[in-house]
Amino acid sequence: MCPRNGDWEVGMLDGLTKTMPVLAADRISKSFGSVPVLFSISMDICAGEVHAIIGENGAGKSTLMKILSGFHAPTSGKILLDGTEVLLPQNGETEALGIVLIHQELNLAEQLTVEENVFLGREITKAGVLDRTAMRARVQEYLDDIGLDIAPTDRIANLSMAQKQMVEIVKAISRDARILIMDEPTAVLTQAETQLFFRQVERLKSKGVAIIFVSHKLNEVKEISDRVTVLRDGQMIATLDASDLTPDAMAQLMVGRELSDLYPPLSEVDVDAPVILDVEGLGSPAFRKVAFQLRKGEVLGFFGLIGSGRTAVFEAICGISKIDSGTMHFDGKPYQPKTVADARDLGIAYLTKDRKNKGLLLKQKMRPNLTLFALPKFTKRFGLDQAGEEKALDRAMRRFDIRARDPNVNVEDLSGGNQQKLLLAKVMEVDPRVLIIDEPTRGIDVGTKQQIYHFIAALAAEGVSIVVISSEMPEIIGISHRVIVMREGEIAGVLTGDEINEAEIVRYAAGLKKGPDQ
Repeated sequence: MCPRNGDWEVGMLDGLTKTMPVLAADRISKSFGSVPVLFSISMDICAGEVHAIIGENGAGKSTLMKILSGFHAPTSGKILLDGTEVLLPQNGETEALGIVLIHQELNLAEQLTVEENVFLGREITKAGVLDRTAMRARVQEYLDDIGLDIAPTDRIANLSMAQKQMVEIVKAISRDARILIMDEPTAVLTQAETQLFFRQVERLKSKGVAIIFVSHKLNEVKEISDRVTVLRDGQMIATLDASDLTPDAMAQLMVGRELSDLYPPLSEVDVDAPVILDVEGLGSPAFRKVAFQLRKGEVLGFFGLIGSGRTAVFEAICGISKIDSGTMHFDGKPYQPKTVADARDLGIAYLTKDRKNKGLLLKQKMRPNLTLFALPKFTKRFGLDQAGEEKALDRAMRRFDIRARDPNVNVEDLSGGNQQKLLLAKVMEVDPRVLIIDEPTRGIDVGTKQQIYHFIAALAAEGVSIVVISSEMPEIIGISHRVIVMREGEIAGVLTGDEINEAEIVRYAAGLKKGPDQ
């Protein structure tokens, strides 16, 4: 049942109180064919509460969210709305009942305005003509209500990620949402944007909106949540008050073991290790005067705020975008790739941060996804070496611990963590000498993070040179031999040894400190 204390006894939406669940799952189970994925899950959410759902990738969080929002029907068990059993309409039609699922991938038309997005498909008309004045006034009320300082006429493409996230919430509120189900809402937000977002969430709580918050960022779960439900392998482990949990305790409940060694020890890089990649004075419209060296077996971290140019640098290095100036040498020889294939054939592989749109073919099975990047390796005179592909898939699933209920499932049916491990396996099929990983653990659980960090450390120990681009400062600090901080398209500083700490990284990223060459 819902918490009971002090402030939680005020009257809420439609006469409900914060002690009354607005939505509840009662012994919900779900199977896909003969494969069970949820086992007798019971939980509830109350008006004015943030109830977090956490668990490893594959624990059943996405399935539970889709059941609670009507996209899946449970195999057994009951859904209760305001204490009454209901059969939720499917395919998003639960919005009419006030239940709105906000997906991790935002569903906004970038070239339209805020007001046009909010009322898209249900525009207000007067005498058969679009009533922009009424729509604008209505949207302004919603914006004022949650304290969002943007205009109804602002174009979505010009907003920050946090503002876009809040526009999704305004869309939900405009549909009279009483229950918001948020899937990784802070995955692509900066720390400052996350705090802005959380302030708006608190305002929604005060108005009685019930919020289900699904996230892998356990510090944020601790900060914003009232209660936390932990899932593991399709089963509910516990529902506890967030105030009684630490992030470490959450992690232990999620994985069933202690995670004291989240970041593995890195083998030292030989001071005389050969320089594999040498970049000098690299420039493009997105960055300027970028220069660095990458040695054999080194893990080089790249950190910077959104828009700093860090991803653009490595897209250029990998042949994805053009370079206007500067030189590069790979293994001592001039290097100037025109395509991704050029970089691959020399031994440079890039693991994109956008695994769903650029990294994987979601509608395809695992085998073609695994071998696509290394296709020449599996091409015979008369077609593909399918037996070789099957062996490669079996080897990759064991090496990278890719878990699937069936090896023949489409990639879209894998959890985010297993998709990420498949993407890593895909680029490793070409046996790269330089591996560039952009946001290696975005949107994945703490247990899978640990696995990926250990993969990175093991590859470095084998002599692979690795670049890690990340927005997660603890991640950069935990797995890098050296850290390069970018700001506004330039390298702001290079950190080694004890210099690699949050304070120093922030100083360079914010422009409070500059390197000797700046």
